[in-house]
Amino acid sequence: MRLVAALVVSMLWVAPASAQQRPRAVPQASPPAKVEPAKPEAAPEPPPVAYEPELLRLSEVLGTLSYMTALCQQPGSDSWQQRMAQLLEAEGSTVVRKERLAGAYNRGYLGHQPAHRFCTERSKLVIDRMLQQGQRLTRELEIRYSG
Repeated sequence: MRLVAALVVSMLWVAPASAQQRPRAVPQASPPAKVEPAKPEAAPEPPPVAYEPELLRLSEVLGTLSYMTALCQQPGSDSWQQRMAQLLEAEGSTVVRKERLAGAYNRGYLGHQPAHRFCTERSKLVIDRMLQQGQRLTRELEIRYSG
């Protein structure tokens, strides 16, 4: 018990005043921590518009037409990519929405590459069907949702 008391006393012992007045070594100051500015919270993604599925399908059709018309060397094949750029500018209100539309375009563009490596009659048939589907989609979008 005395040993425990001695340990407690030695732990609580305070140095004499003369020892406390000696100059102490100044600890090296560490560089100030970098404070990163608070990043603004990203605004929540607004709910998709009512015509989002049709718009995504139209983007996919534009991608298919872009690939297939270039494959078959049809005039104006680069206009499909320009039309997609216009669609992104008009409808890409947020980064997430632009990514969805661009993803649909890329699916259409890349989706036909394995089956269509050369321009064949089947490839031309796909172009005709995509043109019809694109026209139908744009007509429906215009009739139902234009204000």
